[in-house]
Formats: sequence, structure tokens, C-alpha cells
Amino acid sequence: MNIHEYQAKELFRKFGIPTSKGVMITDAAKLEAAVGEVGLPCVVKAQVHVGGRGKAGGVKFVKTLDNAKEQTANILGMDIKGLTVERLLIDEAIDLHEELYLGIILDRATKQPMFMVSAAGGIDIEQVAAKTPEKILKLGVNPTVGFWPHHGRRLAGFLHKAPAVQKQLAAILGKLYTLFMASDASLAEINPCVVTGKGEVVAIDAKINIDDNGLFRQKEIAAMRDLSAEDAREMQAKEAGLSYVKLDGAVGCIVNGAGLAMTTMDLIKHFGSEPANFLDVGGSSDPKKVLTAMEIITSDPNVKAILLNIFGGITRCDDVANGLLAALKQQPVKIPIIIRLTGTNEDEGRKILEDAGLSAMVNLDKAVKAAVAAAKGA
Repeated sequence: MNIHEYQAKELFRKFGIPTSKGVMITDAAKLEAAVGEVGLPCVVKAQVHVGGRGKAGGVKFVKTLDNAKEQTANILGMDIKGLTVERLLIDEAIDLHEELYLGIILDRATKQPMFMVSAAGGIDIEQVAAKTPEKILKLGVNPTVGFWPHHGRRLAGFLHKAPAVQKQLAAILGKLYTLFMASDASLAEINPCVVTGKGEVVAIDAKINIDDNGLFRQKEIAAMRDLSAEDAREMQAKEAGLSYVKLDGAVGCIVNGAGLAMTTMDLIKHFGSEPANFLDVGGSSDPKKVLTAMEIITSDPNVKAILLNIFGGITRCDDVANGLLAALKQQPVKIPIIIRLTGTNEDEGRKILEDAGLSAMVNLDKAVKAAVAAAKGA
């Protein structure tokens, strides 16, 4: 789950990380009060779950109230990479003497939180990693042992030469680690973290991604979820107990089991097309899940063919067949459907489909090739 910058800064302040002062508004009528609280000059920032806000014109430095009103009118309602700006952060303008990058991710290779820090802040860390990797220091922290002062000293020493600044950075890094662990985050990032002309260290941007699997114990953070910024299909899938991720291809996938779903997507690419989604209906035998999966897949206009790939273990093939027929009865599908059905009750499942005028394959390669050909109109 993503949260907005103003929400991430609220969490930063809760854990003692110094940030710029800001006020979030959703209505231009509240701008003057926000500017009065923050002061001039200030920065008008679009709040959307996407990077590149500044390049898209969604972040503007303003010196006067009239300028702030003009930029607020321009940015509210702006489309940034398909997302409409509905919230603005009126943020304090900070003296930017130096810009640093501080971040923690969950490193799946080492199974531990990984710090990534760089003195080249203010730009995408991916660019720094690609062009000047020597400017990045990576440091893993064993979660069993936790963050110790020597971690902070090493990271801070890499970032800055001044002892007074190092001391502040070490403290901020320790608090960032505490926040990361306490909030079930998968990423916590400050870019940029600035050093002012007076030598003060302040986070003027904030990004936190939360692991959805930890939300059951993060009630306060879960309440920050902005449903308007999330894909409606993904939300529908979550409510139905499905795992769904929208992609850009033409072959819609309905599969049981994450491993089989990944294999199916790999084969679609191998045979010359692209998957339109990842969709795992799970290991249950609930026909309603297949019905919901079909609704989600067919609502994507990019899908030119559907591949239903079921390997029945706990999942029963006859239940899947009944779910598919119920979906087709409720909402007939005009695009081709290729079915691969094998495993528990596969004979019963095939019989149900055959009685309805549908056929199911057993060989996965043949099924994928047929779906790719159908998506291409062959």
C-alpha cells in the first residue's frame, strides 16, 4: 500500500524525524489559510501515487500568495501519468544547501532491511545506480540484531564529512529504521534529505510503501489508504480474495497458484505475446472466485484472449468449470477463451464444459500457444 507524501511526513514526525512544515488541502479556498500557516515562500506539491511529479509540472516553488493561487489552480485537477491530482501539500520552502538520498528497502535476496544512501540526492536513485554506482552505499541490517550506532556512523560518514551533520544523519537513519520495522514497510525513502546553510538536516520529501500483509496490525496506517488512487480492478480482486496485478499485454490470465501463474506469464512471453495481468484465484474451489476473475479480466479493453489455466489440487476442476459457465451466462464474452484443465475432478470438469459447447486442453504449451495466436487474431 502506498501513502501520500504528507501522510509519510506525519509518520516521520511521529518517529522524531525532522521534516519541513506542510498543510494538505483539497480545496483552493483553503489555500490562503495554509500559506498563512506555512509562510512564504513555499512549495505547492501535487499528492499522487506516482513519481516524476516535478517533471510533470506538479511541484512549484512560489514566492507570493497570488503566485500560489495561480499554481494551485493549475495543479489541482491535473493529470499526472493517468492519476488526477485531488490533494495538494503546501510545504515550507527550505534552504537547500546540499541534497542527500536516504532509503531502506526490504532486500529479498538477503532477507533483511537494506539501507541505500547517497550524497547525490534529489534525483532518481535508479539513475545514480546506473551511471555512478560508486556514489551509493548499501548496508544490510540483521533484523534479529537491529540497528546499532556503528551502522549510523558508517552510513553518515559516507554521506557527509562534517561531524555535526554526521551526528544528525546517524540519528535520523536510526529513526528511519525504527519506523520501517514498526510500520511493516517495504520501502522508506527520503529524497531529498537536505542539509541547510545552517547545517541542519531536514527531510523535505517522504515516501513509504507498506506491505499489504501487515495492514491487519497497522490500523492507523490502513486508514490512510487513498482508494481513489488505486486500480478499481485490483481493489475488486482484493475484496474477493484474489491476487491481481494489471499489466500491459493482450492475453488475460486466470490461474490457480502463484507459481503456476508466473510460469503461465513466462510462457506467454516465450511464445511471442505479453500477459495482460497476473491473477491467482488461489487454492479454493469457490466458483464465485472464477466469476469475479472473469469480470475483472473482461473489464480490461486491452485483453484480446483469455487463458484459463487450472491445475487442480485442492482446487476442483468441476467447480472451476461451473464458475466459468456462471460467469459466461451472466456476462457473455466475445473474445476467445482457451481453457487448460487438469487435476482433481478433471473428467467431471471437462464433461461440464463439453455439455456447454466448450473444450479444455491438457498440455500447457499447446494452450498457451493457442491463447497467443488468438490474441494476435491468427
